Amino acid sequence: MDRSSSYILQTERLGLRRWIASDLQPFVRMNRDPAVMRFFPRPYTAEESAVMIRQIETFFDKNGYGIYALELRGTGEFLGYTGLAVPSFESWFTPCVEIGWRLRKEAWGKGYATEAALACLDHAFHTLGLGELFSFTSVLNKPSEKVMQRIGMTRLGEFAHPRLEAGHPLRPHVLYKIEK
Repeated sequence: MDRSSSYILQTERLGLRRWIASDLQPFVRMNRDPAVMRFFPRPYTAEESAVMIRQIETFFDKNGYGIYALELRGTGEFLGYTGLAVPSFESWFTPCVEIGWRLRKEAWGKGYATEAALACLDHAFHTLGLGELFSFTSVLNKPSEKVMQRIGMTRLGEFAHPRLEAGHPLRPHVLYKIEK
């Protein structure tokens, strides 16, 4: 399956594009997977996943960039997402543009998150003209933190995620930044 004309960004193995209707079911399955969602307060419902796609597409329409659906070039297999967003909570480092990713469990350990994130960094800095990007995750999410390190981000420290109550095990977050 060659959808290369629909790709906004491409790497040797991956295509990053806007979301299409056929992404909904694999996205729902990914967001229901307890292993994928172990660093989130809970798995998402099907409706929450559908709302997220609508919000992503609305953000794209408004800003010209966003969170890209990630697929394996050649097969069109949905792998998850990688892209850019603006966090909706207030903290000392917001407003900002965040780079983030979430992949299906079957796509882990293959370097896809790093490969896609590097393509997004290049696009953010050289096409969109952004000067800096942030990334954050629970301090428990070492795999995601390693991706931040592999793409050249610098650890700024930790913060308490304002959307999680005091004492919640996922509330402590690491914060990373990279500049053009």
